[in-house]
Amino acid sequence: AKDIVDTAVAAGSFKTLAAALQAADLVDTLKGKGPFTVFAPTDDAFAKIPKADLDALLKDKAKLTAVLTYHVVPGTVMAKDVKAGMVKTVQGSDVTLATTGGVTVNGAKVVKADVKASNGVIHVIDTVLMPK
Repeated sequence: AKDIVDTAVAAGSFKTLAAALQAADLVDTLKGKGPFTVFAPTDDAFAKIPKADLDALLKDKAKLTAVLTYHVVPGTVMAKDVKAGMVKTVQGSDVTLATTGGVTVNGAKVVKADVKASNGVIHVIDTVLMPK
């Protein structure tokens, strides 16, 4: 079974996320033992960010690391186990999960849930989450 990074790369719709993980030196972390639950924004989600802002983010390693780790929750949380409320991310801040009309994270929709990897699970989201 592939780890979270290899699973995302193989899916083909996470090129920006893969590049961002490399820029932030987080590839090895997400290839680690875990388990992790990753709310993974698609390339279309990253495309919603104005290009100048995204380029600046990709060059600011500290800010990029904070944004990316804000998409990761420790442990394996499958969609059926998601409970509405606050969950602490690896970044340290909370995200708000809701389950009405499908799962959302801070309002971002989970468009594909439960993509299993050897060291956790990926839930595909349609918007990049920004820590406060």
